[in-house]
Amino acid sequence: MPSLSSHDRQRLHLELQQKEFDLLVVGGGATGAGIALDATSRGLSVALIEHGDFASGTSSRSTKLIHGGVRYLEKAVKEFDAGQYALVREALQERRTLLRIAPHLTRALGLLTPLYHRWEIPYYMAGLKMYEWLAQDRTLEASRYVSRDAALKMCPMLKKEKLRGGVLYYDGQFDDARMNVALVTKAVELGAIAANYVSASKPILKGGKLCGFEAVDSIDEKTLTIRAKVTINATGPFCDELRAKTDSQASKILETSSGAHIILPRTFSARESGLLIPKTDDGRVLFLLPWLGHTLVGTTDTPCSLSHTPRATKDDVAYILEQLSKYFAVKVTQADILSCWAGIRPLVSPSSDASTAQISREHYLEKLPSGLITITGGKWTTYRVMAEETVDMALGERAKKLPSKTATIPLTGAEEFAPDTESRLEKEFKWDPLAAKYLTRAYGSNAFKISELADKSQRRHLVEGHPHLEAEVDYAVEYELACTSADILCRRLRLGFLDSLAAEKALPKVNAQLAKKAQWGTRRQEQDKVQSLAYIKTLGRMAK
Repeated sequence: MPSLSSHDRQRLHLELQQKEFDLLVVGGGATGAGIALDATSRGLSVALIEHGDFASGTSSRSTKLIHGGVRYLEKAVKEFDAGQYALVREALQERRTLLRIAPHLTRALGLLTPLYHRWEIPYYMAGLKMYEWLAQDRTLEASRYVSRDAALKMCPMLKKEKLRGGVLYYDGQFDDARMNVALVTKAVELGAIAANYVSASKPILKGGKLCGFEAVDSIDEKTLTIRAKVTINATGPFCDELRAKTDSQASKILETSSGAHIILPRTFSARESGLLIPKTDDGRVLFLLPWLGHTLVGTTDTPCSLSHTPRATKDDVAYILEQLSKYFAVKVTQADILSCWAGIRPLVSPSSDASTAQISREHYLEKLPSGLITITGGKWTTYRVMAEETVDMALGERAKKLPSKTATIPLTGAEEFAPDTESRLEKEFKWDPLAAKYLTRAYGSNAFKISELADKSQRRHLVEGHPHLEAEVDYAVEYELACTSADILCRRLRLGFLDSLAAEKALPKVNAQLAKKAQWGTRRQEQDKVQSLAYIKTLGRMAK
């Protein structure tokens, strides 16, 4: 496995400036990373730059579901909305693809919906059977009615009064940030040049046509000149800012919405399934999902302003806790929260007044007179289709001769993945079952590489009560393009998103190990410690 270290910034700068690329992709979230992989696998030369770390924005802050969206299907039927219907069908097809190309990062997950009125049973069962029919995916179990007693056995926290039973259906779950990193690393393995902490600052125009961007490396504070035949704007909620840089007359196309989540201990999850609460005050559904040994609860949907480090507010958290109180017999309080965060959704502006919860999640693709191609909107589940359509637009007629291949390309960690990976790790490296399961789900076939790195000292855990290992720090630097302690703790290991106080405790050890690995001086090490701590605190238990 080739080294993908991002710490040789001088080499990275030379690679970005030494030639004209076929594509310059601005934005290293799910869509931008997907575009880089799609284009590179078709034989194009690609440069990918990201303002922060890969997946540091919305793409690490999702509800962790690969799904078509049962709420969108309900809207499609009620409003005879063909666009919503097509969106659900496309997303369900992509769900099947993602479960195949990243089996270590994805899994099928049952979702229980508790019902308190008899008429709801046939209503929801009919909708879920239609959802299954659209998916045409026989690899997942069929939806079914669950009796009152069975529902309470699955989720003992539910209020018993007037509970009529529930419906259980299946969708996909994944680790969003790790899948984002897997997309980037696979693109780099195939020949793309990827740089985090590099921002597009000034367009390079010739005769009114875009020829690339001047960019700034925020780590080295160096200006770079990156030339490309086509530039793609995949900056998500920030896409209007980049559009305005190249075309001052470009009209605003986005509304932004904040989706907040909280993390609770695993004891608040239903047994062996997730929980879907179908009715909340803002019209959204609320999910309670088992995720990496914890319980993820979300999400809200409220208008918000742009920020590179959005935070869950006290109102967000209070709203989620209030919705839980309507269904749970046990009280969930602020003190139970281990971490909380918010992500900004890019929603294509509607033609009429609508709440952000009502705006479609369809994606939007355009080409401005300058030549800048913008892709925005959409959802995590459909990133691959969005990438394919974007590269097709960039290629024009050449797309027919260079079709997309990403539906069959296994992502990093899936290349040699096998169902017996966990048992092999236990046998060959003497890992306990929990450690073997954790390493398998995070790294797939590369869990063996981690295990080889984990000599006697690096087998130690970074912090008590969590499975994360010292060996993962070196691996993140050497093979996963990590540049800072926050990159490692929050987006490679996910600890910051699971338990912010545990991440704070692990920070000194990670910072010291990273400084040694990257050969930092004292000043750079201290700077990283301060900045990473500030970032981890934005995920803190106490919302602002």
